[in-house]
Amino acid sequence: MSTARNDKTLLFLEDDRDLQALVCTFLRDRGYQVTPARTAAEAREVLQSKPVDAAIVDGLLPGMTGADFIRELRKTKPDLPVLFASAFWKDLKSHELLTRQLGVARVVHKPYRPEELAVWLEQLFAVAQPPPPPAEALEAEDAEPVDDFAASLALLSADYGAKLPERLAMLQALLGKGRHGDAAAMEEAYSVVHKLHGTAGSYGFREVSITAGALEDVLRPVKTGGTLDWARVDAGFRALEDRVSLPVLTPELEPEEAVVAAMGTLLVVDEDAAVLADARRMGEREGVRVVTAATPQDACAAVERQWVDGALLHMSPAGLATAGALRAMEGHQSLPLAFSSTGSGLQERVHAAHAGASLFLPRPFTQQDFATAAERLVATRRLERAKVMVVDDDPEAVRALSQALVSDAVEVVGLENAYGLLDALAEHRPDLLLLDVQMPGPSGFDLCRILRLTPEWQELPILLITAQVGLEFRLAAFQAGADDYLAKPVLKEELRARVHARLERARLSRERTERDALTGLMLRRPFVESVATRLSEARRSDRPLALCFLDVDHFKKVNDQHGHLAGDRVLMRLGRLLGARFRREDLRARWGGEEFVVALLGETPESAKEILSRTAEELSAMTFEGDAGETFHVTFSAGLAVAPMDGTSLDELLRAADARLYRAKENGRNRIETE
Repeated sequence: MSTARNDKTLLFLEDDRDLQALVCTFLRDRGYQVTPARTAAEAREVLQSKPVDAAIVDGLLPGMTGADFIRELRKTKPDLPVLFASAFWKDLKSHELLTRQLGVARVVHKPYRPEELAVWLEQLFAVAQPPPPPAEALEAEDAEPVDDFAASLALLSADYGAKLPERLAMLQALLGKGRHGDAAAMEEAYSVVHKLHGTAGSYGFREVSITAGALEDVLRPVKTGGTLDWARVDAGFRALEDRVSLPVLTPELEPEEAVVAAMGTLLVVDEDAAVLADARRMGEREGVRVVTAATPQDACAAVERQWVDGALLHMSPAGLATAGALRAMEGHQSLPLAFSSTGSGLQERVHAAHAGASLFLPRPFTQQDFATAAERLVATRRLERAKVMVVDDDPEAVRALSQALVSDAVEVVGLENAYGLLDALAEHRPDLLLLDVQMPGPSGFDLCRILRLTPEWQELPILLITAQVGLEFRLAAFQAGADDYLAKPVLKEELRARVHARLERARLSRERTERDALTGLMLRRPFVESVATRLSEARRSDRPLALCFLDVDHFKKVNDQHGHLAGDRVLMRLGRLLGARFRREDLRARWGGEEFVVALLGETPESAKEILSRTAEELSAMTFEGDAGETFHVTFSAGLAVAPMDGTSLDELLRAADARLYRAKENGRNRIETE
C-alpha cells in the first residue's frame, strides 16, 4: 500500500506543456498539490510565494540547464528533495554529480511514465519503517505482487473517458465552423474523429471507437475533395454524442503480468541473514525489489519463479557455485553478476571475473555500493530486452500501445513526429516498429517504403496500424514492405501476440546471421563490430582491453584419430565453456576453424592471463569421447595482446595476439604468451 501523504506540495519545473499537463493531472489524482512552472523564473516565483515539499526538475530548461537551476536552488534550499528528469545524464559520473554534489534524491530517465514518478515520490515521502526482523533464507511468497499494470491502465482509461466530453465539444465547434466554409476547421475535425476511432477502443471505449469510425467515413470527402452530406454528418455526430454520454464501465484488466519493478529486481544470495536483511532495506530506499536466498538451490528456485535483472553473490565457494548454477540455467547464461568480499586481492577478483561478474564490491557494502551495483546490473540486463518503437501522431494512442506492450521482456519508445523517425531509429535501435498509417506528413506507407530502401533498416520488422482493412489496403501494406498489420481499435491480446511472434522471429534470424551454429559464439563480423565499440569505450575511460587468440592444440590429430564428429564435440564444448565464463560485457567469438578470440575490457596482461589460465585448466580436465568410444583430452594455446600497450587499433591487437599465439605453439603448446 502506498505510504505517500496527500498534503504534500510539489513544484514541477518542465517546459513541455503536454508532459506537464499529463503528469500534473496524474499526480493530482494521487492527492498531491502540484504547482507547475515552465521556466526557471516561474519556478523562483513559486518558491518565493509558497512552501513546497519537493521539486521535480527537467534536465533542459529554456535558457539554462536543470543542473544549474538545482545548483542555484541549493543556495537557499539545501535540503529540499529534488527529482531530476532527463533523457541524458545516464552515465555513472553524471549520476554521482547529481546525487552527491547537487543532492538530487533520484534521477529519472526520460521517457518516463507518470506512474514511475509516483513510485519515487511515494518513497521520498515514505514513513520510516523499523528494520525488519531477520528473514528466512528465501523470501516468502505469501504476498501477492501489486498489479501496477492493470492499475495504471485503468487510471489512464478513466482519464481518457473524462476528457471525451471535452473532445466532443471541440469537435462540435469545428463542425460548426466547417459548415460556414472553414476548410482548416474541417481538416482538424477529421483529425479529431480519426484519433477517436483509432484510440478510444484501446482505452476500453469500443462503442465510441466504432461510432467514430462511421463518422470518419462520412467525413472522408474532406480528405478527397468531395461534397459532404451534412445530414449524415449531423446524424453521425449525434450518434457519437449518445455513445459518449453513456456511462462506460472501466474495462476489467486481467492481472496476468507484473510490470518491471521501478528500478529492477535484484537477487541477493548470502548465507548471512543480516546481510540479506540489509540488502532488502537498501533495496527499499533505491526502489529495487530484492529477492533473497541462502543456497544455490534456493537461488535457482527463485530465478525459475520470477524475472531477476542481476545477482549479488558472496565471494565464497558457495557463491562461486551459485554463479555457475545460475549461469547454467536455460535463458540465464548471461545473467549479470556481482560479488562482495572482505578481501580485495587480485586472486579474488580473477575468480569473480572468471565466474562472470561485472562488479566486485567490498563487504560489508554501503548504500552507495548497493545503488551502483543495482544500476549497473539492471542496465546490463535491460540491454537484453526487445525494444519496440511506436509511431503515431496521437499521443493517447502512443500511451495506450505502450502500456499494452511494456513488460519485463519488452521496452517501448514512443514517437509522435513522423519526420523524426530516422533520427529516432538511429538513437534507439528498435527491434520492431509499429507505424500508424494515417499521419500528418508522410504516411505509414511512405515511411515503410523509405525504410525498405535504406540498407540499415531493410530487415526491421514493421507492423502497420490502420482503421482500413480492405483488400486494397492489405495489398498496399505488403507492397510497401510491411510485415503485418493491425486493425483499429487494437485489441491488447492480438497486439501482444503479433508483436511477440515477430520479435521472436527477428531474434532467431539474428542468431542465424550473427552466431556460429556449432559453438553458439559470435561470428567474426559481429565480433569485429562489437570490439571496435569496446576499444572506443576503453579509450574514453582510460582502461585497458585485452584481446586473446585461442587455438585448440593438435586439432587435426583429433579429427584424424578420433573422427570429425569428435572434433565437432570439442569445438562445441569449448564454445559453451567460453560462453558460460567471463562477464557479459566480455566478447567471445569463433574466428574460424579451431580458432577462437576473446576480448576482456578492463583487464591487464596479468589478470587476463590468470583468467584465461583457469579456462585452460577447465578444458584440459574435460574428457571427450571419440567416434569409436575411446576417451581423450585436449588443450589450447593462446596469444594475448593488450591495448594500449600493444596497439590502439583492432588490426594492431590482432597481429600482436596472432604472433604470440604462433610463439606459444613453437614453445610447446598448452600455454599463453603475453610477450
